[in-house]
Amino acid sequence: MNKKVVIIGGGIIGLCSAYYLQKAGHEVIVVDKSDFSSGASHVNAGIITPSHIISLAAPGMINKGIKWMFSSSSPLSIKPRLDLDFIKWSLLFKKASTHKKVQQSISIIKDVNLFSKELYEAIKTSDDFDFFYQNKGLLMYYKTDKAGEEEWNIGKRAIKEGLKVENLTKEEVKKLEPNCNLNIKGAIYYHSDAHMTPNEFIPQLKSYLEKNGVTFLSNEEVLDINISNAKATSITTNKQTLLADEYILATGSWSQNLAKKLQLNIPVQAGKGYRINVNKETGITIPAILMEAKVAVTPMNGFTRFAGTMEIGGINHKINTARVKTIAKAGEQYYTDLKINQKDIDNADCGLRPCSPDGLPYIGRLSKVKNVTVATGHAMMGWSLGPATGKLVSEIISDEKTSLNLEPFNPERFH
Repeated sequence: MNKKVVIIGGGIIGLCSAYYLQKAGHEVIVVDKSDFSSGASHVNAGIITPSHIISLAAPGMINKGIKWMFSSSSPLSIKPRLDLDFIKWSLLFKKASTHKKVQQSISIIKDVNLFSKELYEAIKTSDDFDFFYQNKGLLMYYKTDKAGEEEWNIGKRAIKEGLKVENLTKEEVKKLEPNCNLNIKGAIYYHSDAHMTPNEFIPQLKSYLEKNGVTFLSNEEVLDINISNAKATSITTNKQTLLADEYILATGSWSQNLAKKLQLNIPVQAGKGYRINVNKETGITIPAILMEAKVAVTPMNGFTRFAGTMEIGGINHKINTARVKTIAKAGEQYYTDLKINQKDIDNADCGLRPCSPDGLPYIGRLSKVKNVTVATGHAMMGWSLGPATGKLVSEIISDEKTSLNLEPFNPERFH
């Protein structure tokens, strides 16, 4: 049965949901309070990451966050504040940060990433798109033996999960990246990853959706979700009331506020990340993570992107220049021939990534409000998991058997 579906949120998750829903024959409206040209979906590292099998809620992360709290240049910053939602989220994060819970989530995270990668490749091979997509893996560069050993332990676990991973010497890395002068000891090489140029794919996807009958309502903020008899009957925006059969919350870092209108607790905290686009030839051809600095480096179509930091400090788009400079400095310390010019640093941008306390996204239909489906909380894997989430959302709305078990992603798991 074809349905009228309203998607709240026009980032990668909302757009991928629209893509699979329109393919399934549903009538789709996407509402966003921006003009669809900004946000975390545009400033991320563009890497599809089956390698990222360890969730954000890893043991010791809270302690690191506290240790780094007062440093303006640390890769992770958790700013304490007298905010009940933040306090509850922090307690849940601490509870989830156990070895057992992290181990339980490894194959769940890997499977959803691999599924998403397959879907990206299917989109790429369709005749509807022509975007930059390369399957070159990911190099985890380390400068210290300690960092190398830690990552190789994760690499060995990834091998057990069926991924191809190698432990490379500096000389072996040089053969892969001959045009880079690297100040490293070695690298752990995950062959499973791919990369793209986000601000190339998103306009193509939006254009395709418009041609195929999807309606876009930009600069329109959802103020309320109206409920009657355990069903959403309509949404009220700052411009109109919209009626539909089904509603999807793909609202990223703003999800918790909307969930409260449904009397639901879906804990999400905004994790701010920054990016610098270097608009000159860098010689970099394979995406990398600069391990000690926690900076991602992606060779995109026509430029190289340096992205990093996880700043959990509420919803704001203030650019912390110290953090931006730290990202630039890290790039120059690992790639010794690289000089990032001031103009590129001044043009840095930021985006807010929606972080769940246990490192798993929320994907699923609500039991309390039967025609609302949640798709949020992807943290640093939003870009990677766009198609997988969109496909799962479409299967939920179409009352089909889902491609993956949704139990681990239950949006009411903290309710």
